[in-house]
Amino acid sequence: MLSSLARQLTASKSVPQVLRSLSTSASQSSTEERIVAKLTERFSPSELAVQDISGGCGSFFAIKIASDTFKDLSTVKQHKLVTQVLKQEILGIHGLQIKTTIPP
Repeated sequence: MLSSLARQLTASKSVPQVLRSLSTSASQSSTEERIVAKLTERFSPSELAVQDISGGCGSFFAIKIASDTFKDLSTVKQHKLVTQVLKQEILGIHGLQIKTTIPP
């Protein structure tokens, strides 16, 4: 099935994005799982999205997190809290994109 899908997509020139999305949606990487677990434990978020945006190699992640913990904190302090929690994971990756919000 994947090879026929790849052939169909080759004609539309969208193979890299679609195949990347197919491979990363099938299973989370262990780094993604650790990030989700740590952020969930520390912040009890109302919203949490962790996505490998490096194309599946696990070197760059985008995080979107909403938590009451961030209330009355500047964006810089919110991001600092997140990076402190992920200190160990950050050592093994090349980039991290963080978006923090306060739930309505």
